[in-house]
Amino acid sequence: MSGNVLEQLSATIRERRSVPSDTSYTRQLLDSGVERCAKKFGEEAVEVIIAAMGQSDENLRNEAADVLYHLLVLLEVRGVCFADVLCVLEMRTGRSGLEEKASRSS
Repeated sequence: MSGNVLEQLSATIRERRSVPSDTSYTRQLLDSGVERCAKKFGEEAVEVIIAAMGQSDENLRNEAADVLYHLLVLLEVRGVCFADVLCVLEMRTGRSGLEEKASRSS
């Protein structure tokens, strides 16, 4: 699998803004607005937790994929570029997690 599958998925989600909503679940989500997309992301996050606590690895993988998809939809509906999120992660690379957290609280 390609290392940039999330970037490709993000681009596909962006492209779905221009397809008919009766043929695209993604378009329906985008049209429903931030609140609905955030709620759906939250639901998927809870499903990841449930899967992690006692379901099979396969279920956890599937739920994790769902949460990543819904995160990308949420970013798109808010107009936040996925590449910008990747830049934040890149800037954090090589820093202690404790150091990074401390820098945000000041």
